[in-house]
Amino acid sequence: MPPVKNKKKLIILVVLLLLVAAGFLAYSRYEKMEAENEPGVLTIYGNVDIRQVELSFYDTGRIKSMLVDEGQPVKAGQLVAEIDPVRLEAQVRQLENEVETQQQIVNRLHAGSRPQEIKEAAAQVKACEAALKDARITFNRLKKLAKTKYVSQQQLDDAEARLNEALANLDAARQRHELAVIGPRKEDIAAGEARLNALKAALKHAREQLKDARLYAPADGIIRDRILEPGDMAFPQKPVYTLALTNPLWIRAFVPEPDLGKIQLGMKAEIKTDSFPDTTFRGWVGYISPTAEFTPRNVETPDLRTRLVYQVRVYVCNHDNKMRLGMPATVRIMLNQEKKTGDISPSNICREE
Repeated sequence: MPPVKNKKKLIILVVLLLLVAAGFLAYSRYEKMEAENEPGVLTIYGNVDIRQVELSFYDTGRIKSMLVDEGQPVKAGQLVAEIDPVRLEAQVRQLENEVETQQQIVNRLHAGSRPQEIKEAAAQVKACEAALKDARITFNRLKKLAKTKYVSQQQLDDAEARLNEALANLDAARQRHELAVIGPRKEDIAAGEARLNALKAALKHAREQLKDARLYAPADGIIRDRILEPGDMAFPQKPVYTLALTNPLWIRAFVPEPDLGKIQLGMKAEIKTDSFPDTTFRGWVGYISPTAEFTPRNVETPDLRTRLVYQVRVYVCNHDNKMRLGMPATVRIMLNQEKKTGDISPSNICREE
């Protein structure tokens, strides 16, 4: 019997200890709620907002290299992946040669005829004038002889044909000389310049395509997913990485409608997380939604869930990179503070901090 009594005493002792522990926890929770609901302080709850960007190449190509891994932080403008640029480089070189060739053609059109070409045309005019003079003398001589029957009519006709041919050759030589003096037509120059501009535009496009063969991070963040690997085909519609944005970070919290008039943009806030209970993060109210909504299921507040709330973004200065996307957070806003004036952008506020 003594062992049974001892066992009962032990059970009673354990029950008493559990009751004391439960009471202590309840009291601690009560004290915490009282502290959170202290006068002059608004306590709201939320999570570090998850914002992400899907990174993909602008053009199609085979991936040459992937330079970052999942979980790795990246900076804005950092190179993260490349596709094989061989085809694009060849296209750029071809267009560069075509542009250079067309540029020389346009330069020649603007320069007009060379002095040697003008002199050559003038010499051809003189030669045609001399040939015309000789043809005319021959025709006149045969014409007189034809009257005395010393030459046949056929000889006279041949002389007349040579005279007409000499006249035509002289006219053509004079036209060529005039064109050489005037230079190319305005329409030819305009057409040459238009083709040059088209080739330049094509070259610019090809160079942009070559630049697009390199993928850069658009903002600071952390690589969440590495979707493709070297050797895969990249398409504009298929992401290569998923980038979680970390700058700026903000807490997406919700304020009940009766408390909405107590806060203003720029008010400072204190943020605490379960992961770092001894660390107080500094923040400020950066956005207040203009429309109401019902309390989301993932937000823990002491108010009823059917109550209308307004979304609030509380920006956080995360200098030590302790906060993680999706982390639950408690936000305390002192209501008796002065209204913040001036620039309340994340870069300005965190620099002040």
